Amino acid sequence: MPVKVSVVIPVHNAGKYIDPCIDSLLNQTLPAEDFEVLFVNDGSTDDTPARLEKLTVEHPHFRLRTIPNSGWPGKPRNIGVAEARGEYVQFVDQDDHLAPDALRRLHAMGRRNGSDIVIGKVASDFRGVPHGVFRTDREKCSLQTAPLHDSLTPHKLFRTDFLRENGIAYPEGRRRLEDQLYMMQAYFAAANVSVLGSYTCYFYSKRDDGNNAGSAPIVPDGYYGNLGEVLEVVQANTEPGPFRDKLLRRFYRVEILSRVSEPGVLTYDPGFLDAMCDAIRPLSLGFMGEGVHDGLGAVTRLRSALLRDDDRQGLAELAGRAATVKGAARLEDVGWLPDGRLGITLSARLTIGHDRSPFTLIRRNGRLHAHPGFTDGLLPDGELMDVTDEIGDFRCEISLRNRETAVEWLCPAHFTPVVEELGDGTCEVVLHGTGQLPSEGVGNRSRISPGFWDVWVRVRALGLVRRVRLGADRDERADAAVRPALLGSPARPVIPYFTHPHGNLTLDVARRGKRLGHALGGHPVLRMPGRSTEVRLGAFAVDGTDTCGAELLLSSGSGEGHCVPATVRPVYGRAHLVLPSAVTGVQAGPWQLGVRLDGATGPELFLGGAVVAEDGRLRVDGTVPLVDPRTIRAMRRQRRRSALRGGLRTLGGPMVRRLPPVARKKVRRVIRTLLG
Repeated sequence: MPVKVSVVIPVHNAGKYIDPCIDSLLNQTLPAEDFEVLFVNDGSTDDTPARLEKLTVEHPHFRLRTIPNSGWPGKPRNIGVAEARGEYVQFVDQDDHLAPDALRRLHAMGRRNGSDIVIGKVASDFRGVPHGVFRTDREKCSLQTAPLHDSLTPHKLFRTDFLRENGIAYPEGRRRLEDQLYMMQAYFAAANVSVLGSYTCYFYSKRDDGNNAGSAPIVPDGYYGNLGEVLEVVQANTEPGPFRDKLLRRFYRVEILSRVSEPGVLTYDPGFLDAMCDAIRPLSLGFMGEGVHDGLGAVTRLRSALLRDDDRQGLAELAGRAATVKGAARLEDVGWLPDGRLGITLSARLTIGHDRSPFTLIRRNGRLHAHPGFTDGLLPDGELMDVTDEIGDFRCEISLRNRETAVEWLCPAHFTPVVEELGDGTCEVVLHGTGQLPSEGVGNRSRISPGFWDVWVRVRALGLVRRVRLGADRDERADAAVRPALLGSPARPVIPYFTHPHGNLTLDVARRGKRLGHALGGHPVLRMPGRSTEVRLGAFAVDGTDTCGAELLLSSGSGEGHCVPATVRPVYGRAHLVLPSAVTGVQAGPWQLGVRLDGATGPELFLGGAVVAEDGRLRVDGTVPLVDPRTIRAMRRQRRRSALRGGLRTLGGPMVRRLPPVARKKVRRVIRTLLG
């Protein structure tokens, strides 16, 4: 019977590395009757076929097809497409795995949009990920409207009839770049492509034996012969002009110029460098015209010129100099924002040399040029590398990356490039900006998973991309401003901290290693005035955060102790510990008060002194400082405003909705003014 998705997996001597893949398929939220798994065994000689045979007996939606060894995944994938019963086909490699909700979400997006291809967000702990493709969900897009050409692996969802009707198939036998050939043919033929960027669907996992697919060393002559076929597909499907140049430029940067760039080229022996240049230079001259070359960043453009001129020594020299160019970022301030995001203020720049000096520019005739020390001997005598028109292209990105799963999310950020004088006629470009680190849901994206989330900064300038951790270089204000938070539903701690010994900024989400009780140790505990039984903690919290439980601890000098349940709720930007108004079974008199916020085995946070009255009433004593009166007044204003807003919504909402559109708009404007 037809199913929604056929998962096609080429298999060859998979061993233990197929276990995560199998487990992920057994744990899909898409019901088993709605998808099938087709393992195409490519002549394995280990125990893999027997293991898969057993699986097909235990799970009827698993199938096994065995063929003589073809030596490459192309033929198994073609057989999988030919035998697929699904409306869509999803390719998976044997050493990768899917997220639990991947098939359901991908199929739903494909059906919703009539998509020929659906691309799910990927994560990897060893290979590059095109984060720009997954910046947002894209219901309908194409090569013309989205950077799809940056995602050329086949681990996507394809409409089965689309592949069959267009004759899109893998070349069979051993060859390189067959994925890129397949994907470019598919992209050009697709009427609609969708991108699921709000959920990480596919995980590339590094094998401990180093034998991941595509990890074999390249043989330049054969590799670039195959690349030529991909470039021919691009030319055959485009007209000369900016669109073709954009596509070709991707292959030029990633597949050609990167091979004669740092750090790889610095490890080549002379013979391999010669073989590489002999293979790539004809493609540079034959396919990469002036439109492709001129659109490169300044450093990459210089690399292209050296390759065109067959200056192999110059390529190695440029790689050596560019290898010392690093990214640098300084954290200037940090603090929680009213919407529950962690706001950061920072600056970023390029540095050069082992002493991390600024990457300097010089002024000549009203133009900006790279310092001659970077280009000496690589340009004709007297010529400088002009970067004036690229200053506005200096960019900076901020991301949160899970240290264990390698899932990475780009964060909202805004930067402005500023040319800053250094003296002696030199200057540098500094990117000044702000970013927001969201731990809870944003748009279609769910809250980030529990774990350690490291903050990374990516500097893009002059054709270079440099990544750096944030926090080691920071203003002293940042240390004082970092505080833990309780956020979301259900409430969970998000604890920013600086790693030891490197001092980089990381978010511990949901007690992966840090405890809220310890994190609050350096923050003041304040009591509310009057008869209130609330204590204002140092943890940040926003309205909408769920109330959560805590354990209140009362201890006496004699060693007597009691544990009493309490609750924590958000009040005006902080977590408030709500004490019971009275306790039973506790002797009247003075007590020491503490709280466990991390469960029964968590650390105790000392609060201060308390008094239990004869009737059991519990009050925090004067050893705990009062909340600042200005904060109290602000809290009262907020409560009044919230009450007024609720009343207006309940009573006035129906009346306002009956007004004519112009009057309705005026009334709402007045209400917004009144509510501030």
